[in-house]
Amino acid sequence: MKLSIVVPVYNEKNYVEEMLNRVQRLEFPPEWNLEKEVVVVDDFSTDGSREILKKFNNPVMILPNRPAFKVIFHDKNMGKGAALRTGFKHLTGDIVAIQDADLEYDPLDLIPMIKLILEDKADVVFGSRFYGNPHRVMYYHHYIGNRIISTLINMLYDTMLTDVETCYKVFRRKVLDRIELTCDDFGFEVEFTVKTAKTKLWRIYETGISYYGRTYNEGKKIGWKDGIKALWYAIKFRL
Repeated sequence: MKLSIVVPVYNEKNYVEEMLNRVQRLEFPPEWNLEKEVVVVDDFSTDGSREILKKFNNPVMILPNRPAFKVIFHDKNMGKGAALRTGFKHLTGDIVAIQDADLEYDPLDLIPMIKLILEDKADVVFGSRFYGNPHRVMYYHHYIGNRIISTLINMLYDTMLTDVETCYKVFRRKVLDRIELTCDDFGFEVEFTVKTAKTKLWRIYETGISYYGRTYNEGKKIGWKDGIKALWYAIKFRL
């Protein structure tokens, strides 16, 4: 089995190198016999992130027992969803994990998510920030917005997810063969969720994850307009 970790990047020069180093150091129990590759898609960063990423595109960076890096550069800014779709086209793994380029999520939390798939208990696993793991106390309006979006999706699609807007999603590669993803922006989170839930084909699980959130001054990008779009997407894809 092979794991493909897809990392969309946009203007994260202060964080991306440390995050990729953490992903590179991520180790699994030897009995899993799990290969690993990292597919990085730079969405036309303008802050110096691209220059940092070029180091990881160098074969010299591939160390023994460490993953190979594939780094793809967009020639224009297209959005997170578009960057992920590009990454999905270039991966070769059986299992896919999504990792943001900042330091808000800890790659160690991917391990129990992957385990559920390897044990053949799940096909799609969401990492929820609301199960009691360390969680930085941040913006109340983000919390309420996420709750509203998650509740609406649960009502429309008969699910019981607690954190639709989470970055951490781990799933079997074959899931991508059965759904068509179209959103270029942060709407990917809703689109992926509702299209996997709507088919009723996949065993969906959640696990608790930690969350080390950032302020807007520290580089956070998602805003209230993205929340409004998410509500619209939830209804649009239902119809």
